[in-house]
Amino acid sequence: MHSMFNSKKNPALVWAGVVVIGLALALVPFVAAMGGQAWVRVVNFALLYIMLSLGLNIVVGFAGLLDLGYIAFYAVGAYVYALLASPHFGMHLPFWLILPLGALVACFFGVLLGAPTLKLRGDYLAIVTLGFGEIVRIFLNNLNTPINITNGPQGITLIDPLTLGSFSFGKAETILGIEFSGPQKYYFLLVVLCLLIVALNIRLQNSRIGRAWEAIREDEIAARAMGINTRNVKLLAFAMGASFGGVAGGLFSAIQGFVSPESFGLLESIMVLAMVVLGGMGNIGGVILGAILLTMLPEALRFSIEPLQKAIFGRMIVDPETIRMLIFGLALILVMLFRPAGLWPSAVRKRELSGAQS
Repeated sequence: MHSMFNSKKNPALVWAGVVVIGLALALVPFVAAMGGQAWVRVVNFALLYIMLSLGLNIVVGFAGLLDLGYIAFYAVGAYVYALLASPHFGMHLPFWLILPLGALVACFFGVLLGAPTLKLRGDYLAIVTLGFGEIVRIFLNNLNTPINITNGPQGITLIDPLTLGSFSFGKAETILGIEFSGPQKYYFLLVVLCLLIVALNIRLQNSRIGRAWEAIREDEIAARAMGINTRNVKLLAFAMGASFGGVAGGLFSAIQGFVSPESFGLLESIMVLAMVVLGGMGNIGGVILGAILLTMLPEALRFSIEPLQKAIFGRMIVDPETIRMLIFGLALILVMLFRPAGLWPSAVRKRELSGAQS
């Protein structure tokens, strides 16, 4: 992954690649809009899942800490935005203030989760983090009495879209003679934020902190013997990963205009973890690939299974959702059997699973 960003080998080729990728990213929302605005929204959700996967990759991929409650940080960020930018409390703060605040609150919850679990690893850590994720969801579901804070299972509605002055990301308008829908405007903002998070991940991975995370993942006892403060480094992994989840949650609130506890169940945590594992734990490019595939392919199956059955049998035989999940599960099993390191594994992970010496 690092070689992709090494411009010393062939600067002209690197810049040509950057231009091609930039043009492709700019055309994506317009190509997706040919199939309807629903596909632009699917692309936007893929970008949100990329942010979540990159955050979880810090905890699982870099530091080797199994986290099954990561979606709790997504929920925290979503509710911070919803409470501060909706009629629920009568507050309508600007998004550039709420998103960093949501990241900080999620970061605090990350430390809150990490502190009591410092000595846990493997299955025990997975169980504790799973419980933490469910506790947050249940709290959000029940904090409507005696004081109505979260509006309980009914959720929070009429959440403000992202706005800058008179410019709103939620409204369709013509800019420089080009017609942009609300989802298309959100797409470009999400792409910019994703690129910033990717750049931050690359810097972290190749930094002293990233090397410390890798050392803890490989052998925590040896890392401690070499002078690494494993307590602080593990807490930092939880905090950094949680902050990305908080930002993604705030954006989810603004885009949807509605949040409820149902959006942050255990299945969502499993889905994000599957994206990291499928793409390739510890490899930023692989994680991005996994997030895109597991967001786009199920939706493509949802739109194609029903017409396919009608064309072959003349009627619906099996519910599309059932077939979609069956194919989805089968695909994951096949990948784990034939590509256990993921579709695009990191070099270290690939060596570990192939049994080669590093």
